[in-house]
Amino acid sequence: MMQSENSVEDSLHIRKLEVTDNEKGFIELLRQLTVCDSVSDEKFKERFEEIAKYGDDHCICVIEDVRSGKIVATGSVFIEKKFVRNCGKAGHIEDVVVDSSARGMQLGKRIVEYLADHAHSMGCYKVILDCTEENRPFYEKCGFKKKEIQMVKYFV
Repeated sequence: MMQSENSVEDSLHIRKLEVTDNEKGFIELLRQLTVCDSVSDEKFKERFEEIAKYGDDHCICVIEDVRSGKIVATGSVFIEKKFVRNCGKAGHIEDVVVDSSARGMQLGKRIVEYLADHAHSMGCYKVILDCTEENRPFYEKCGFKKKEIQMVKYFV
């Protein structure tokens, strides 16, 4: 049993998003989180290149199951440059999702830790995120604390 658990874990590689990940179920995975229309390969490449111009200020990471070639988890963090805190930086974590078939394997925790570590390495004084009350216990296990409330105004 232990051997097979190790082989599963060994096949799950965390890394930055690649332009070929559209073919590995990246968009389908995002649909498990929120509304996400079809994205053509051309549009995916266009958006990927646009995000890439931000360098390390916008990091999308994925976990790929190399056995199946599928993306099974993802999340992103972008770095906000501020005037407060001596021209400090804050990281904003977004779009964390784990495929329904891969939940319970600590992949969400790995994604959040990767993103928080990235924000810290970029000199951020904090990293923040919004979540549902239902997901609050998960993020508390990842070291986050409830602070204030979220507000939103949608334009579409």
